Amino acid sequence: MKRKDKIAVSAIAVFAVGVLVYLIAPGVLGSKRQTTNDAFVAADFTLVAPRVAGFIKEVLVEDNQRVKAGQLLALIDDRDFRAAAQAADADTLVAQAQLKNATATLERQSSVIAQAQATVAADRAEMAFAEHELNRYNHLAGVGAGTVQNAQQAKTRIDQATARLANATAVLAAERKQVEILTAQRDAAEGGLKRAQAALELASFQLSYTRIVAPVDGMVGERAVRIGAYVTPGSKILAVVPLADAYVVANFQETQLSHMHAGQAVQVRVDSLDGELLNGHLESLAPATGVTFASVKPDNATGNFTKVVQRIPVKIVLEPGQAHAERLRVGMSVEASVDTQPVAKNREVAQQ
Repeated sequence: MKRKDKIAVSAIAVFAVGVLVYLIAPGVLGSKRQTTNDAFVAADFTLVAPRVAGFIKEVLVEDNQRVKAGQLLALIDDRDFRAAAQAADADTLVAQAQLKNATATLERQSSVIAQAQATVAADRAEMAFAEHELNRYNHLAGVGAGTVQNAQQAKTRIDQATARLANATAVLAAERKQVEILTAQRDAAEGGLKRAQAALELASFQLSYTRIVAPVDGMVGERAVRIGAYVTPGSKILAVVPLADAYVVANFQETQLSHMHAGQAVQVRVDSLDGELLNGHLESLAPATGVTFASVKPDNATGNFTKVVQRIPVKIVLEPGQAHAERLRVGMSVEASVDTQPVAKNREVAQQ
């Protein structure tokens, strides 16, 4: 064989070995990565909206300002709500006074009943005395020692005593029945007080809603609120983006998911950071393809069918304490590369 032929054969052999090593090396060395550039930075940001309607009195944040949870963002003119709260407070005081009056009246009723019982006892004693007198005068009239007039007067007194006793007994029954009426009035007063207290609490809530605060730590975005603007409940005025909790959503083809599991190590290359690498781990795989949740879904049961490889969203959480992570912004394009080695091996590598 000529020298040139030997060189050509050797070159082909080296090239073939190189291709073979390239193809089998990932399986032999245990480094098999799946990469996609269909990925972006995301965060569970919150759209801030007022809970009451009114005119904006003051705006206390600027565009792209970092805020803390609970920090005051804007103020709604609270004069109407403050007046409503004061009126509710006054209604509560009235309801409390009515309850005290009803309670005192109910407690006084026991004394009224005792007084009525004493009257009944006095009338019974008077009636007993009148009966004794009548018997005495009848006896005297029978033996000729008394007059008929005295006997008649005694009869009249016993009738009067009987009438007074009946009246006192009826009054006593009425006073005892009054306890139920007064108890019902007290219960109604208690209900009125609870209603007034609930109205006061609601008015206090409405007043507190005029202070719009940040729900989480983050950065202000899409600030649409301005002084003097009229806002309504549910209208978006700004967004708070928790950049510290940003993560990556990568859309891998379904054919790339064969060996992909939660916990695997991920490298994220951010386009806007001059290709800087960030480390993370695969947290979870979506339960369905992106097209599953689309408003208009394809119907593969009609017409001609062409198989299209679908993509599954994967959530990647970045490791804390990385220098360039704070420069991330939601929506940035990234390239994600998942090491599909076994989870245990990935953990060992991370620990090293």
